Amino acid sequence: MHRFLATDDSRTATLQRLTVALVMFPHGAQKLLGWFGGYGFEGTLGFFAGLNIPTLLGVLVILGESLGALALALGLATRFAAFGISAAMLGAMLMVHLPNGFFMNWFGSQPGEGIEFGLLMLALSLPLVVRGGGRYALDTLLLERLRERAPALTSQPA
Repeated sequence: MHRFLATDDSRTATLQRLTVALVMFPHGAQKLLGWFGGYGFEGTLGFFAGLNIPTLLGVLVILGESLGALALALGLATRFAAFGISAAMLGAMLMVHLPNGFFMNWFGSQPGEGIEFGLLMLALSLPLVVRGGGRYALDTLLLERLRERAPALTSQPA
């Protein structure tokens, strides 16, 4: 559990964590809640079904992008949340966006978006999987609480 929650006081990791959360939450809210012109939960699953994405995988993407972004904002289970977002981005890049090339569809001349956005999100989220959430992450508080409880847990009779 220590390795899962441990992080340092890095301001860079904090900035990365908050940036990923800020950028990813609207995408997750589109998929989960239908905010910002999104399809909502059922509509998104229907859209994913049209792309031959299994329902379970679709649910994981929706939860990773929405609840995972909220968890990142708080620095709660940072490695897990960042891994979920990284996996969602890698999957989106390979399964949906790669046929459209590299660039985003700024001028409407492509059939869809390229991998550019997903690549940037991977570059921001993968270091969080490795290093943790940095300064002000709730993971640090949780780790301190676990350390406080550890002597009590180990001193109990078997």
